[in-house]
Amino acid sequence: MGSGTNAERDAILAALTPVVEGIAATFGPVCEVVLHDYRNPEKSVVAVAGSVTGRRVGGAMSEIGMRVLARGDEAADELNYVTRTRDGAQVKSSTMVLRDSTGAVFGALCVNVDVSAVTQVHGLLGALAGLGAAPAELPTTTFGNDIDSVVDALVDAHQSRQRGSWAELGREERVELFGALDTRGVFAVRGAVEQVAARLGISRASAYNYLSRARAAHDTSTGGTA
Repeated sequence: MGSGTNAERDAILAALTPVVEGIAATFGPVCEVVLHDYRNPEKSVVAVAGSVTGRRVGGAMSEIGMRVLARGDEAADELNYVTRTRDGAQVKSSTMVLRDSTGAVFGALCVNVDVSAVTQVHGLLGALAGLGAAPAELPTTTFGNDIDSVVDALVDAHQSRQRGSWAELGREERVELFGALDTRGVFAVRGAVEQVAARLGISRASAYNYLSRARAAHDTSTGGTA
């Protein structure tokens, strides 16, 4: 994240706080609006209205927030994407990054709408009309008030995709796992390397070694520098 005055950022967040309530009230109980301050990732939620993902003030950023944090000032708005929460609800979301006058990203305004009921009605009408196309498989997104639970869920999800425990993975697969987690913004969170190491049952030194190898491999493939 770039530099900027904290006073200005505080003023922007204060101005948006009543907007959070207004948007949620407009769309009703299926809508949740969350205001994030990424200067404190572990407790980024500074205002929330509605209850779609169970967020609360003082809660941590979500998997989406980690991705924004990892991209820094290059982060862009992500609008109208549909995912599935871990309890099965289908949620349409928009994440709008907040910038100060220098262009530095420091937070986000997120709108989450539970479209589960709409999707069910859409499927019923499609069946009645004779449209038998199966719905597309939606990616699962981790929302949580505890940053540790979000990190753990991401580690578990990537291990599941690789279809093997850490002990069963080869060196390249292990580096790939750390690279995938890094891309998702996991290691932008303070203490995440130690947490991932504990989750995988490896030493802190080993975790840093795999992360270093993953970043070196990424720089080589993209032509970047360390």
